[in-house]
Amino acid sequence: MELETQLQNIFKDVLKTDIIVEVFAGFVSLSQKDHELRLQACIDQFRTLYNGQTPEDRVTSIKTLIEFMHEEKNVRHINFLFDFLETCIKDGFLPPKTVLDHLQSNELGYTDKVHWIKTYETIRKFVHMVDYKGCRNILHRMVFKMGKIPPSAWNNAKPQMDALCKTIEHMLDPAADLLPGYLAVNEIRQNMPEQQLIAPWPLLDKLTVFVDRFRAVSNMVSTTGRWMLLPIVNNTFHQLAGTWKLETETLRFPLKRQLPYSKEMYQRQWRLLRYILGQGHSREMVLQILGLQKLQKQRCVALETELVELMLNAITNSKETDDHELDHSSHLLWLHLSGQVIYFVLCQHASFPHMVEALCSRLSSPEWLNNPSIYHGRHRLMWVLLQFISGSIQKNPFSDFLPVIKLINLIYPERQPLPLTDMNKPSGVVHFSAMCILMHLSRKSQSKSQSDSSSSTGIISLNESEQQCLIPVALLNQHQFLKQCLQTSNITLQDYRIALVCNACSTTTELFNGPITILVDSIFGDTSSTFAMPGNNCIAPNKVVPLSMELLDSLTAHTKMSMLHQIGLKFQKVAQSKSSVALSPAVVETYSRLLVYTEIESLGTKGLVNQILPKVANESRQVLHTLLEMISYRMHHIQTVFRIQLLTTLHTLSSSPHVNHRQLHLRIESTALRLIMGFENFVINPQLVRLFNDQKQIVSRDSEELNRVLVLTLARSIYITGAETISGLWCTDILKSIMAATPHRWPQETLACFPRSMQDFFQQHNVEELNKTALRDTVEEEYVKWQPLLTGIGETSYTENDMMKHFSTSDNPYFICLLWKAISERKQLTMSAYKVLEHMGASQLSSHVRTFSDFLISEFSVVDGGDHLKVCADLLQDMVWKYNIVFPDRLILCLALRSSEPNEIRVAFFIIQFLLIKPDDFRNAVHHFVQEVDDIDHWTQNDWHSKHMSYHQKFPEMYYFEGLLKHCSGADQMGDASTLSSQQYLPTYFSNITLRILPVLDIVIHRCLELLPGKSLEKLLDHLGLIYKFHDQPITYLFNTLLYYEAKLRDNPSLKKKLVSTIIGGITENKPAEWALSEEYVNCCLHSTEPWQPTNEYYCSLVKRLVDSIGDKKPAPFTSRDWRFNEFPNACAHALQVTCVEALALPVSGDVVGQSLMDVVLKSQPAVSRDESLEWMNATALILTALPEIYWKPLHKSILQMLRCDTLTSEIPEGSSYPYHVLSYSNQQLSYSDLPCTRLLALTHIVWHHMSIGQLSLVSQLLKDEIRPIVETELQMLYVYHLIGPYIPRYQVERTRCMMDVALVLYDILLRVSKHTKEIRFVDEIADFLYHVKYMHIGVVINDKIEEVVVQLQPAMRRRLRFITHAQSTGRTQVL
Repeated sequence: MELETQLQNIFKDVLKTDIIVEVFAGFVSLSQKDHELRLQACIDQFRTLYNGQTPEDRVTSIKTLIEFMHEEKNVRHINFLFDFLETCIKDGFLPPKTVLDHLQSNELGYTDKVHWIKTYETIRKFVHMVDYKGCRNILHRMVFKMGKIPPSAWNNAKPQMDALCKTIEHMLDPAADLLPGYLAVNEIRQNMPEQQLIAPWPLLDKLTVFVDRFRAVSNMVSTTGRWMLLPIVNNTFHQLAGTWKLETETLRFPLKRQLPYSKEMYQRQWRLLRYILGQGHSREMVLQILGLQKLQKQRCVALETELVELMLNAITNSKETDDHELDHSSHLLWLHLSGQVIYFVLCQHASFPHMVEALCSRLSSPEWLNNPSIYHGRHRLMWVLLQFISGSIQKNPFSDFLPVIKLINLIYPERQPLPLTDMNKPSGVVHFSAMCILMHLSRKSQSKSQSDSSSSTGIISLNESEQQCLIPVALLNQHQFLKQCLQTSNITLQDYRIALVCNACSTTTELFNGPITILVDSIFGDTSSTFAMPGNNCIAPNKVVPLSMELLDSLTAHTKMSMLHQIGLKFQKVAQSKSSVALSPAVVETYSRLLVYTEIESLGTKGLVNQILPKVANESRQVLHTLLEMISYRMHHIQTVFRIQLLTTLHTLSSSPHVNHRQLHLRIESTALRLIMGFENFVINPQLVRLFNDQKQIVSRDSEELNRVLVLTLARSIYITGAETISGLWCTDILKSIMAATPHRWPQETLACFPRSMQDFFQQHNVEELNKTALRDTVEEEYVKWQPLLTGIGETSYTENDMMKHFSTSDNPYFICLLWKAISERKQLTMSAYKVLEHMGASQLSSHVRTFSDFLISEFSVVDGGDHLKVCADLLQDMVWKYNIVFPDRLILCLALRSSEPNEIRVAFFIIQFLLIKPDDFRNAVHHFVQEVDDIDHWTQNDWHSKHMSYHQKFPEMYYFEGLLKHCSGADQMGDASTLSSQQYLPTYFSNITLRILPVLDIVIHRCLELLPGKSLEKLLDHLGLIYKFHDQPITYLFNTLLYYEAKLRDNPSLKKKLVSTIIGGITENKPAEWALSEEYVNCCLHSTEPWQPTNEYYCSLVKRLVDSIGDKKPAPFTSRDWRFNEFPNACAHALQVTCVEALALPVSGDVVGQSLMDVVLKSQPAVSRDESLEWMNATALILTALPEIYWKPLHKSILQMLRCDTLTSEIPEGSSYPYHVLSYSNQQLSYSDLPCTRLLALTHIVWHHMSIGQLSLVSQLLKDEIRPIVETELQMLYVYHLIGPYIPRYQVERTRCMMDVALVLYDILLRVSKHTKEIRFVDEIADFLYHVKYMHIGVVINDKIEEVVVQLQPAMRRRLRFITHAQSTGRTQVL
């Protein structure tokens, strides 16, 4: 029998009444006794049925019973059935949760008055018997039902609405204690329109008060002024991308809607996205904050909108001079925008037709049509569109470009042809952009029309296509001029007409081949005209002038891609031909300039790394050497993925016999050294361990020096990023790979500077120290054995071949030591010495240099001084500079890195200092190069090669022991030494010993700071500091040095001053004033010997430079530079770094500097406008978080002091409202109502917002060790909750253990306050916050520990938190 039939049978008799009762229903009722008898009879029958069912069938029975009830229309019957249901619940055999869940079924409607009212009366009676999760579901259904009732029906259904409202009020009543308020507000806000509460007015007031209670929680978990904060776009964003995350379509912060956040938190964060888009090298950050994937085709309308806004802003700011030229900053902005548009459209994150339509819509408004700036910026706008169109028109349908024609007609409305511009200037090409676009579109329409006319389903006829591409009157002169250019067969590079023709015809092969060939041939040359390059038998085509950046900037991306493609093919062809003629200097310089265009990266840097370099590596030493030189000295911004790939390639090549060539091997090691030292601090963070998925790839198998430098780079990165607490396994794995390949040890002074995890590792993996006595004995034995062959004195049974074979093995790296012995005894070497060196491979010779460096230290250690010391020093100088046996940079690198004992270290640095300062030839070479190359902006020069040749002709470099060969016995009978070497020199375009010594000098300075800080380092800087003019990252190097060795330099302001003045002084010779350091710092610190104490005004001016840079204020604090060739990718990154360098270099302690920077925003300052206070706090926070811990520790001290102040230690009066005035900064500053505690709260939020997770991890320790013991009042506790609340999500994502520690501290603080306070006033707000932490972050992981705290709290607080661990209080019993 069906369940429904059984239910009908149960209720059949009791619901049946006499006809008289039916007729007089309003006047006749059953007696109470009769009602109870009938009720009991039904209950007994239903109990029998119910008890015989399975749990699943019981649920079905309840559901069927409720459906049966809803089908009943008789009021008396309905009342009886609800009485039956309530009695069953009271008797305990029907579970209240299941019954109440099904009562609000879909059949229940507000129009069914009796059922509706009885349903909510029943729920109100028994909801206390349901657990809080069940209550949440019931509330969810009630709010959902209420939302389905139209407001127009509220008055007519007043009894129903009253029943529903009373039930909801009861559910939300804190005294009823049915469910956490946090869950209730979530259900209310999730089921109502955004930022609105819709309910009948009796309930609306109570809902408003209830929801407003959670404003306190939303404040606790919100970063102050988050909507006003902006990052610095550089590599630091890799670990902070989540901090700036936005919703893809709405550009809102990804907030859950359960809390009533401020309206600013719900707004579109267009300001943030627009700022990031406008910064150089921001593409990765844009993708990350919007949650987009490179290879995932996902259109982002918000991204399109902001790109359009950026272009419109650029139009507004475009001011042409009388000769139609833009200022430098505007020119760079348009170049940047063209790259952004190309990238995001090609990735299909933005739609080109939609963007152009948006431009048409905006520019057609009266405010734009009457704006004169459009006539200055329209040509640049067309230039941006041309960049994309020229490269994509062949792959996309013609319809995609129709909006462009509409836009051209809109912004070129003139009825007279525009006058032609001067084609001797690059602006002339830009002014032809619209005409070039029409040329491309015309050809596209013609090809489409021709293809369509041959088919039967044509869409656009030939005439229609031609009509769509009609040329506006304003462009007729340009059209005629362009036609004349196309008819000219002898286009030259004298003006920019060749760029114009290339841009207009890049999609038409027959018209494009001629001009592009002229461009490429103008820099390649041929073998008919060559000239000598530095070195022996090295020639190249006589083309030395590269294409200028002005010309390259005037070419479209498509044209530049074609150039890159042709140059790449020619490189490979030259490599395959094994030609003895090198590449021309012009093509090498031009190719390096083309690599800076990120919009063509697929053929540029990516093509070089993935295709060209691997192909030529094993085919041509010449081309390989050329490319490595270019990577070392001309590539300014190498992405981390390419840097690692290059490093992997070089480590693989170093073991190849093809590159076992002295000059090439030196170039490979020098390039690898630069790549390792160039790693950004944040890219070695464990967050990016995926980039090091194969640690052996970045570890050299045979170069101890490179691996040691990698260790130093890791140590620096971990320390500077604050990742010491999270270095963990990833760092250990890399170190194990290094130690397995090249075991080594470090001096204690160096280990003391390492992060603790690295110190522990090297102490556990200790390597036995080299026995110098045993080394000397071995060298002596070897010398006795081989002396006859080396000097020709004495007799021996060994042959020259025996000696070659003996020293070519890795077990006998003593040959250079033997040469030292022979030369020290003033014995002339035989040709056998030269032949052994020449026979030895370059990689084998490296091990001999390491052994020789150890032997040198041993030799100099036993020298007493006087004449003997001079003899040894002169001998070493001869071996390096006269005999060319050892490369000076390689020997100095070994000496700087291998010493481990204090005495040996002093000896090693004496030798290094001697090699760098004493030799006249080297010192003269350095001074000549510094004076010869007065302008270091190589991208602006056309005569670099002439200066390069002049230097090498005056100071030639020897790579193949030519000096030794000249002095070997018998060499004079064999002719000129330069002809004896069988090695042909590889072409050198940029390198020389002065530039090669720079990265080595970087390491030497660091080692001096670790081991021997003092006069020796200052002397070194005095003599060689001027070459820092040529450092590729001088500010970054200075920043890393001052930060990493902050403890060493803390008490040595004179040395800091020396470092800063030397390095900054070198690079600012040709830079504008205040390019790096402020005028006050230069005058008062660098150029003055008087003690200087920076003033408050000074710190304000220091922060203001960064504020103005981020805000793009005019005039800009730093003169616009071509950031493509600069150390930093954008002006803001430059501003932050130079500001940090200046702060680190101040002659005061770090904590004083930190406090002074904080006072800029914590105290009232005339220079700080109140409506810009958040911008100033943002800049201050960026500075503080980029500095060592000692600089931002004063912030934590200020927090501790603030917690002890009277404002927070006082008791809260009874009946007080929530103390927002001491817990929220937003908008207070505008009304002058902000307090010291709210200003400190705001600054703390912003500083912690910008912190790396390594730095933020220390905050949990602060809470546990210093804050927790002093918190005793409720206000103190609320202040702490407001401090830490916004950063629990970051702990959850990046450091789960810290999140658990913080959560436990929150409860411990609550327990302390509960014990020290008579009554906690804001129990609801505190409980709401703790429920938020539980449900959004920590879950049930630490429930047992939390429960231990909750049971000790005050009764009211304990009652509010009864659901936090699912524990039930005695005041409420749950019926199952």
